[in-house]
Amino acid sequence: MTMLDPAAFDTYLRQRAAETERLLSDLLGADIRMDEIARPHNLVSAMRHGTLNGGKRLRPFLVSETTALFSGNAEAAARVGAALECLHSYSLIHDDLPAMDDDDLRRGQPTVHKAFTEATAILAGDSLLTYAFDLIAAPETDLPDDRKVQLVLALSRAAGIGGMAGGQALDLEAETTVPDEDGIVMLQAMKTGALLRFACEAGPVIAGAGSEDRQRLRRFGEVIGLAFQLADDVLDVTSDATTMGKATGKDAGRGKATLVARHGIAWAEQRLDALVEEAVALLAPYGEKAGILNATARFVADRQN
Repeated sequence: MTMLDPAAFDTYLRQRAAETERLLSDLLGADIRMDEIARPHNLVSAMRHGTLNGGKRLRPFLVSETTALFSGNAEAAARVGAALECLHSYSLIHDDLPAMDDDDLRRGQPTVHKAFTEATAILAGDSLLTYAFDLIAAPETDLPDDRKVQLVLALSRAAGIGGMAGGQALDLEAETTVPDEDGIVMLQAMKTGALLRFACEAGPVIAGAGSEDRQRLRRFGEVIGLAFQLADDVLDVTSDATTMGKATGKDAGRGKATLVARHGIAWAEQRLDALVEEAVALLAPYGEKAGILNATARFVADRQN
């Protein structure tokens, strides 16, 4: 099965990230939308600071590519991807707060609460979270209402108490009560994997694909979510703040349990290879059409920052 070589994939990913960045910049502009009263300048500036700061834009990329796999509406996929990136950015803004991970650096620049204030950072996160669902439901997102409802429900479940937010709560608990291996896997599946799972499941929903395709892409998202977090844990041990654009070595410093800490880097690398193989096998029924998604799985496992 064809898989893009790493250099070609990196170029393609950067091009798509630039497209997402332009869309987000427009959506997070000063112009008010229908039924909005005003957009406070300082709040919008904080939202832009926490969102328009580079990054690979992997989540919207996955929304677009899984939609393309089923020949779905590309413009609608771009808006759903932007919504997901707004929600992801909110989670990072809040995760960086002193009451959470207490980070001063994100993607090589001051975190929102450092560049503005803690209160403004909280409100910027709140606004981005709410805006995510606004973007999906808005008439500009050209999808049937039933698909919008499916997307809103799936994203709510991925982001909320049983998904990302719940995973963040478990992550805080893990600083004082060390989870067992099953607990680590569940925490990571919720905190990191749930949004990646949504990103891959969103494509077949947008395109109106069948339930079998939706379940297959959902599982693909779960697998690359596991790979993403495992690669992140490896980088936390092996990389540095300059390369990563954020503090490293924090898991060990706080005594957090990770699979890398339990099993070592060699085990983690073997596990990453196995996850890539599983991801590629899930996409085998789609043949050459899945080449970009296959390359994405390999990229997630091999990324260096």
